Amino acid sequence: MTKHTSQTVPLNSRGVAAGILAKWLERGEFPDRALESVTADRAFVQEIVFGVVRQRRVLEWVFRKLAAREPGRPLLALALVGLYQLLYLDDVAPFAAVHETVEAAKTLAGARAANFLNAILRRAQRETEALSNELKQLQPALRLSHPDVLFDRWTQHYGKEKALAICAWNNQPAATVLRLNAVAPEKFFAELKQAGIAAEPLAALGHDFCVLPRGVRVAEVPGYAEGWFAVQDPATSLAVDLLAPQPGESILDACAAPGGKALDIAARLQGNGLVVALERHADRLARLRENVARAGGGLIRVVQGDAAAPEPARQELLAAGRGEYFDGLLLDVPCSNTGVLRRRPDARWRFSEDRQKKLIETQFRILHGAAALVRPGGRLVYSTCSIEPEENEPLIKRWLANHYEFRLERQRLLLPAAEQTDGAYAALLSRAATLEP
Repeated sequence: MTKHTSQTVPLNSRGVAAGILAKWLERGEFPDRALESVTADRAFVQEIVFGVVRQRRVLEWVFRKLAAREPGRPLLALALVGLYQLLYLDDVAPFAAVHETVEAAKTLAGARAANFLNAILRRAQRETEALSNELKQLQPALRLSHPDVLFDRWTQHYGKEKALAICAWNNQPAATVLRLNAVAPEKFFAELKQAGIAAEPLAALGHDFCVLPRGVRVAEVPGYAEGWFAVQDPATSLAVDLLAPQPGESILDACAAPGGKALDIAARLQGNGLVVALERHADRLARLRENVARAGGGLIRVVQGDAAAPEPARQELLAAGRGEYFDGLLLDVPCSNTGVLRRRPDARWRFSEDRQKKLIETQFRILHGAAALVRPGGRLVYSTCSIEPEENEPLIKRWLANHYEFRLERQRLLLPAAEQTDGAYAALLSRAATLEP
């Protein structure tokens, strides 16, 4: 198939979405990063992109039922865009879904490819009800568009009913949730009402959050420039709650980007203390600095460094005249993200047990390297956004077996949907005030 390009015909929204999805299918590029550059019809493009990513397995199954051959990735992406609209978007007229997607195919792939796509989508439009009924009879992992390996693991660990609930939660569009930071809830919601934003308050895990309506840009919310809030799912507050920062303390957030937890910690210090926000990756560091500066994190010092070898954090602590050990550490380590697949739908397709083994090695290395910065009598919290047991409690037990100066105080696992939050795990470890001879 020869790719068709045009200098005069602009891509419509379906074409923009298909272009992002083709790069994801071909090269594994992160869809959320590509969406950052989209300005026109952004909410609709995002709905299609994330919807196709979530429902990829179902949509590919439908496509293979309808198509006599397997096309190249660009045309497959267009087909998935069209099928998603027909099967999942009730507020899009079927005629518009087919017509606009076929028009995008003319621009992206040429007339022959557009004719092929038109035949597939017209048939899907005629057979939508029959396809939907057939889908209901499929085995759960396929019907709910998850890899077999994940559904089988969750069934084994948590039972089939919870596994089904987790999958259903993951397939819902993720809401944008704000944690109120430096503003009284009454004032914040009054400002939202005046701005015509019908946000919903959310009280979760003992804190004040706010759920934004779909399509509202965070930067347009009152108080954005003043740092009144941070974008943060309620589940992420679990780790900070266990750490329980106190005024006057020095705290290390060892994997800090994008900064929500560092700002949460700083707020709990009540103007007295220090937060060192450590981040390894330069591209994430810029966003961390921006969020800290915007939210007025006067107690936060941003440092680039590896959490597994956090010497730069110790040097920052020394430079601040606060000794060489931290009172508390927060280790929100890289993980398989299986607790947040609603927000990171592409992560479900990246999961493999081989990749998980490499992540576990990284988690163990970070825990080993960072723990040396905890003062005697201090504490650390290890946390993940994974619900896979191997990344959580068994890892902590294995590490504690060779670190007798630490002990497990408390731990908690949140499963997705159980408390209307995403999934998370956190464990509080305390270091002995003195080492026994």
